[in-house]
Amino acid sequence: MGSDAAEVVRRYFSSWPARDRAGAEAVVAADFHFTSPLDNRLDREMFFARCWPNSEMIRSLELKRVVSDGATVFVTYELTFKEGHRLRNSEVITVRDNQVIEVEVYFGWTLPHRAPLGGYLEREEI
Repeated sequence: MGSDAAEVVRRYFSSWPARDRAGAEAVVAADFHFTSPLDNRLDREMFFARCWPNSEMIRSLELKRVVSDGATVFVTYELTFKEGHRLRNSEVITVRDNQVIEVEVYFGWTLPHRAPLGGYLEREEI
């Protein structure tokens, strides 16, 4: 299932910059849930209503890591938005029966990093 799960995840991610909602919906299960630092287990309907409009802002999405452990796939990607802003995120995605059933997003940093090389930001600056 590992390589199959990774392929499902690759299809899911490729739909975002292509703005292919039908492609995304084809691989997102009916009992899907989405969690991020801002979203607590959104169901499929709320996920598409809240998150899908963001696809309009994406210029490109580059998968940096796709690591599969059976039905669980860990992904790190870099997004470039149309206005040039870039960021890096990681997600843990669970696949069942060739469909994404669970996404957990862990927000990353902006690119380039806002902290100076070898330095850090104070909490108030985040």
